[in-house]
Amino acid sequence: MPFREINSKLVEARVVPGQRMFSQRGAMIAYHGDVAFTPDMASGQGGVMSMIGRRAAGEAAPLMTVEGDGTVLFGHGGHHVEVVELDGDTLYVESDRLLAFDGSLEQGTVFLGSQGGVMGMVRGQVTGQGLFTTTLKGKGAVAVMAHGGVLELPVTPGRPVHVDPQAYVAHHGDVRNKLSTALGWRDMVGRGSGEAFQLELSGSGTVYVQASEEKL
Repeated sequence: MPFREINSKLVEARVVPGQRMFSQRGAMIAYHGDVAFTPDMASGQGGVMSMIGRRAAGEAAPLMTVEGDGTVLFGHGGHHVEVVELDGDTLYVESDRLLAFDGSLEQGTVFLGSQGGVMGMVRGQVTGQGLFTTTLKGKGAVAVMAHGGVLELPVTPGRPVHVDPQAYVAHHGDVRNKLSTALGWRDMVGRGSGEAFQLELSGSGTVYVQASEEKL
């Protein structure tokens, strides 16, 4: 189900009979045609354990199911929107960054500690994004949100990318992440997290960052 970017803050989705999509509740700006919006109590296809995991982390993302025949305009909070196309791979994205996505994509939840050990858990605490990250896998499109625009940074073997954890939006590909400190612990006394922590992404893929350290 393709998205068409209207401008930097709005996307249009074509909804066709027999297919569905998901969006954040409150993200519908306008629509025409015979389209129905219903709360998605099971948070999509992630299953009961996925729901439990997200609720335990206090990160349950309220979604709605979109079905019918028509077109829908999506936007939220005036945030910039970026459309990511998946071709059988997996997108790792913070749940509050999701605007809308194809219902054909398989939803899941990943514990950050499994992608960075203890430092992965520290990252969740430092960024305030919790300990779980949403995964979307398969062929389809995902519209993600960010402050100040989204930049795609390639991650290639032997050339890791370091980003501010607050600026991280999502990544896909064979990418591993870990949190490192840019300053010694003595140097950090009296400082906020800021650039004291860096998120290092290595492997092969793409990382999406926003042009701001502001949370959604």
